[in-house]
Amino acid sequence: MSSRRIVALAASAFVVLAAEPLFLLVDTAVVGHLGRVPLAALGAAGTIMTLLAIVGTSLEYGTTGRAARFYGAGRREAAVNEGVQASWLALLIGLVAVAVGELIAGPVTRLVAGGSNDVAAAAESWLRIAVLGLPGILLVLAGNGWLRGVQDTRTPVRIVLVANVLSALASPLLVYPAGLGLAGSAVANVLAQWVGAALCVLAIRQESVPAVPHWHVMRKQLVVSRDLVLRALAFQAAYMTAAGVAGRMGAAQLAAHQVGLQLWEFIALLLDSFAIAAQSLVGAALGSGDVDAARNTAWRVSRYGISAGVVFGALMAAGWYLLPAAFSSDQEVQHQAHILWPWLVALMPLAGVVFALDGVLLGAGDNAFVRTVTLVAALGGYVPLCLAALHFGWGLGGVWLGLAVFIAIRFVGMAWRTRSDRWLVVGETL
Repeated sequence: MSSRRIVALAASAFVVLAAEPLFLLVDTAVVGHLGRVPLAALGAAGTIMTLLAIVGTSLEYGTTGRAARFYGAGRREAAVNEGVQASWLALLIGLVAVAVGELIAGPVTRLVAGGSNDVAAAAESWLRIAVLGLPGILLVLAGNGWLRGVQDTRTPVRIVLVANVLSALASPLLVYPAGLGLAGSAVANVLAQWVGAALCVLAIRQESVPAVPHWHVMRKQLVVSRDLVLRALAFQAAYMTAAGVAGRMGAAQLAAHQVGLQLWEFIALLLDSFAIAAQSLVGAALGSGDVDAARNTAWRVSRYGISAGVVFGALMAAGWYLLPAAFSSDQEVQHQAHILWPWLVALMPLAGVVFALDGVLLGAGDNAFVRTVTLVAALGGYVPLCLAALHFGWGLGGVWLGLAVFIAIRFVGMAWRTRSDRWLVVGETL
């Protein structure tokens, strides 16, 4: 597999992955200047939104793997049909998620916000608006899945840029001149999600593949997604625990954790661009029966991942003073951000390799192993250390120590698995 093709796919994925977190960073900065309570509320409610969208993320990765194998076998129409069926599932699951989100908004935001009634009330009001965009989120994720599977590097970029530029302009206008405050942030989110969804539906309609639901294909997609859902739940159990622990340490700690987590997720998604390239290329190689290409791609994207991680680590180190100040003018929030900052910097190189290998194994359909190593890392490392940080008074640094152990366990497990070659299974279907 040529380096040029890897870089082309990674560059496209880079733009797509960067756009959404860039909007979230703008949104976080806009809300951050409303005060520590709105910023902490955004952190609490945003964590819950991610949890509600968990099936969509799993559907996205599962669709990429299945579509890539059909595409590698020379069956483009079958690959696009995976996107059609994934879109039907996204719409149905999204509507259910809206109902669930409205039902649990009050009690869950109170749980995550800890003892702060002001933060809980603000988080609930944001969440009740934001959940209306869940079907749109899932449709975009399904669209990204099949487009990556057929190695389309242009359409996802156009979709994400249009949707997120529009929303990035709307957020500050709705929060400040329109006087909506924190609610304006939620409205801007919903706007971006539905614009993106409409563009994804248009893209799939242009393929001239019948938009008829095939329940047997959807069932297979759900089976493939099952392990990915458990993997995603492990992520969210860890992140929810971390947010809950930070919330119980104080509003400043939760607000700083939100800043750090947004930066971490932003860079993680950028590093994930190599994982997306690996997922598409490995799936296509195995679909065509080319084991050597799949193996070579795995180690090549790993080298790119660690190089990118070093670069981002250096950038975060250089931004030690400026970045926390850009997100909040509150001195205590800035102080707490400086506590977690060394962890944020140090984790970048290792994370680059972990995310690349994650994409390799997901592209190969080795979902059960990825699920297991993530569960072990989250429930055996991240969650216990977060709870220990609260119990023993380690502060926010203890929470981020948990994240470091989470990444380290996944690195060891996935590096061992990739070296074993047990993931190299050929064929056009998973």
